[in-house]
Amino acid sequence: MSANTLEEAVALTKKFTSKPSNEELLKLYGLYKQATEGDNNTERPGGFDFVAAAKYNSWSNFSGKSKSEAAEEYIALVNNIAAKYS
Repeated sequence: MSANTLEEAVALTKKFTSKPSNEELLKLYGLYKQATEGDNNTERPGGFDFVAAAKYNSWSNFSGKSKSEAAEEYIALVNNIAAKYS
């Protein structure tokens, strides 16, 4: 199984039978947000909301990357890890 579009890649992740690592999940999140919304212009979460801060940082890591580049990387990552988690 492999995905050719962002929508197919998202659908493929929903078929995973086990959960990817936190590092992989954060990379998927950051690439998805960059592919669908572009650069992160939101305010960084403060306090002790570590999950929100990690997501913010992951998305920000892809700042400057075009939506199409981020989508291609997201698809490639999903296709790369699909065998491990499907």
